[in-house]
Amino acid sequence: MPAKKTSRRARLIVIVVVLLLVAGVGGGTYWGISTVRDSFPQTTGSLKLKGLAAPVSVKRDGSGIPQIYADNAKDLFLAQGYVQAQDRFWEMDVRRHMTSGRLSEMFGDGQVETDAFLRTLGWRRVAEKEYKQLPEETRDYLKAYSAGVNAYLKDHKGSALSVEYAALDLAGEDYQPADWSPVDSVAWLKAMAWDLRGNMSDEVDRALMTGRLDKDQIEDLYPEYPVDRNKPIVGQGSVDPATKKFDPKAEGGEAGSDTGTGNGTGTGNGTGTGNGTGTGNGTGTGSGTGAGDTGQPAAGTGGGTGTPGASGGSDSTQGAGEAAEGATTQMGAVADKLDEIPGLLGPNGSGIGSNSWVVSGKYTTTGKPLLANDPHLAPQLPSVWYQMGLHCRSLDKSCPYDVSGFTFSGMPGVVIGHNQHISWGMTNLGADVTDLYLEKVRDGKYLYDGKEVPYRTREETIKVAGGKDRTITVRETNNGPIVSDRNKELRKVGDTAPVGNAAPDRGDGYAISLRWTALEPSKTMDAVFKLNRAADFSDFRAAAREFAVPSQNLIYADTKGNIGYQAPGSIPVRGKGDGRYPAPGWDPRYRWKGYIPQRALPWEYNPERGYIVTANQAVVDREKYPYLLTDDWGYGARSQRIDDLVQSKIKDGGKISMDDMETMQMDNSSEIAKLLVPYLLKIEVRDKYVRNAQKLLEGWDYTQDSDSAPAAYFNAVWRNLLKLAFGDKLPKALRVKGDCLYVAPSDDSGPVDDLNGNQRLVRECGQRSADSAQPDGGDRWFEVVRKLLKQPDSEWWKTRDTSVRKGDRNRDDLLAHAMKDARWELTSKLGKDIDTWSWGRLHRLMLKNQTIGTSGPGFMQWLLNRGPWDLGGGEAAVNATGWNAAGGYDVIWVPSMRMVVDMGDLDNSRWINLTGASGHAYNAHYTDQTDKWAKGEFLKWPYSEKAVDKATEDQMALTP
Repeated sequence: MPAKKTSRRARLIVIVVVLLLVAGVGGGTYWGISTVRDSFPQTTGSLKLKGLAAPVSVKRDGSGIPQIYADNAKDLFLAQGYVQAQDRFWEMDVRRHMTSGRLSEMFGDGQVETDAFLRTLGWRRVAEKEYKQLPEETRDYLKAYSAGVNAYLKDHKGSALSVEYAALDLAGEDYQPADWSPVDSVAWLKAMAWDLRGNMSDEVDRALMTGRLDKDQIEDLYPEYPVDRNKPIVGQGSVDPATKKFDPKAEGGEAGSDTGTGNGTGTGNGTGTGNGTGTGNGTGTGSGTGAGDTGQPAAGTGGGTGTPGASGGSDSTQGAGEAAEGATTQMGAVADKLDEIPGLLGPNGSGIGSNSWVVSGKYTTTGKPLLANDPHLAPQLPSVWYQMGLHCRSLDKSCPYDVSGFTFSGMPGVVIGHNQHISWGMTNLGADVTDLYLEKVRDGKYLYDGKEVPYRTREETIKVAGGKDRTITVRETNNGPIVSDRNKELRKVGDTAPVGNAAPDRGDGYAISLRWTALEPSKTMDAVFKLNRAADFSDFRAAAREFAVPSQNLIYADTKGNIGYQAPGSIPVRGKGDGRYPAPGWDPRYRWKGYIPQRALPWEYNPERGYIVTANQAVVDREKYPYLLTDDWGYGARSQRIDDLVQSKIKDGGKISMDDMETMQMDNSSEIAKLLVPYLLKIEVRDKYVRNAQKLLEGWDYTQDSDSAPAAYFNAVWRNLLKLAFGDKLPKALRVKGDCLYVAPSDDSGPVDDLNGNQRLVRECGQRSADSAQPDGGDRWFEVVRKLLKQPDSEWWKTRDTSVRKGDRNRDDLLAHAMKDARWELTSKLGKDIDTWSWGRLHRLMLKNQTIGTSGPGFMQWLLNRGPWDLGGGEAAVNATGWNAAGGYDVIWVPSMRMVVDMGDLDNSRWINLTGASGHAYNAHYTDQTDKWAKGEFLKWPYSEKAVDKATEDQMALTP
């Protein structure tokens, strides 16, 4: 289940299903085997499908990947709905219950808190508004897709839909899936936007840090982007700060045009799609107040820790002082809740990312552009991506689609891929599109501009399988819903976020409201169809203008040899404040003033350097761009490595091949190891046991292959360094659950000495999940450590005395301490003999079914989950198999798919998915691509009808 805690009912379901399967597989019981196979899709022969105007062909290759051929667009999308329901309906059904806050209807009272938070955000309500304002043609396509799904539901019930439904039946629940609706498809975009929402987690974390760190210490942990070392995406072109217009002389062409395709390269902040769409942890359950009650929760509960930094400072500091980006007291509550809310794509934070790059034909062996993309998302089973092709037999205005690529089950069209003219990829731009506001709430009103204003309320009823309905009250201010009502961590933010002297009395803490672009209706669904039929860069940019949320870096290539980039999205223009800390909701100066004009968003077209790299780095040099996109970019470790790899191939007239693009995607090089290992090797280690491990680093080439012992030891040193230097100094709200320390109190009274003059210590235990705790070890921490390595006597290197050893006094003491701790940690995990150590044995991927396969031992692992796989790569490597250094070494981020497109010969393109086409356990295509994915191998990607026919192994005819 998406929530952390599995209900008693869910455990019963799992046991029942497992026993059935065991009976079927082990004992030969016919009913058990037939139940498992009952839901496998029909892939040959023919069947009648109500609503079709003409016959449709569905051709599947040896991996079960479908290519659909139709005579008109409505038939094409109707068939797409039917085919996706064949393979993935259970996944689709769970997703729509999640986006509408109705998980409790399927899984019982264990999901009430999650539903309450999602109802508060109101994803479904916004999706309903979006659908109504979409163009008629787009609505028709969504209706056709829904008709296809419902045609499948009409003829398939219970075990014929999936084995999970058979389990629900056997558990005595009379659950019948409702018909699919177009709004179900649109709502999925809200889940995408939530996990790619930008810096909200950083805002929360900074606010929570104020409970133990001062402003300067917090700023140490969030260094400026190294623009001189790690190149921004848009490297050419400039903007006149006075006029806020592009300077067309910067590179020539009509750089400021919204639709033109000139050679200008506008600068600006983009926000790429990255993170892909894995399942990950979203926002924890937390103790929101009133999640299942009819009463209205109090303004802010949570125990605060004072108001450091209460006055002074610049506007940006006043963000830290006047509005900590998550209001610390309330923030703690919100963070807890955020930690339990299912993040469909992964834990939000610095781990989110993706790679994409495109190389001009001038530098390729094919003479035409090559485009690569691999969105990084949390691993899930089945993969969030679904591969397919959508082909009109005759292309004209009524049927303009000939597109192939990756999409989401439950959504029509193709999200990333290519058509006959262009190809496109996405990474997360990371624009700051969320702001948390501190709200002074009392007696049904909130304070704004010196007046008490009644807040809006609505009641939401949550239906609970096997239990009583719950009713909650959602409160909204003019900034948005009050999310601290549902989230403990956000309530902590409200209790402790620093505010200015003019702030109203804090009382029991401020409430926290959320302003987020995704809570305003947009036409992002329309952008998908426009991308699918785009013929040139002008069409591509026009489609991008509709891609409101999530903000993505969109890269481009076409068969004529052009390459390009566009930063789309609804990105707010703020009044006061910079979004780094929660803003004072009572002050109208902190309201949003509008959005960055689309014509002013950064773009490039055929840049002189001949290639474009996007990997969540800064989109543009902030000093050269008049609008604030964000200050919380990725720090460019991956992007600069890709840039260096491209440069190394094209220097002296070299060319890049398709194989080169694949090899780059699997690059395992550790950028932090290159920086840190020379310091580690200078440390004199007298303990022979530790010295033997230190020797592993001598002559290491910094590659993190799965069989590498040096990679295992270095990453253990890195993890222990972060814990000693930073983790043990962070507040409990950021540390991993179960990590308990004796620390000085952080209340207003300050440290208290006992009768003997010794500092009084209290025991504090971490509260964060292992996937989202800090320090996570991402490339922000690379920059933190890079700076501190030049300050050997910095306070960050110092640790307190313990009963076992004296505290570390400087950098070298702490590095030696980290190497010793790493040696002992790996001895316990991998054994005494360092010759048997390997990075892959630590760094493992487990694929977990994201419904009833996410918790529970033994039986469930055997039934629905697969793995483990020992992987190479690592955090902030190009082969971004991410892990959280605070939580352990397990893989929590992966390249969720990989593709390389050859614009000179589209049939020569290659792709691979994390799992397989099917969502049915024990189907041949459940995880049939995973072994190849883990080895960095690809499948052929047939596109032309001739190539598709050659690859076809199963063909089915859908007839009216």
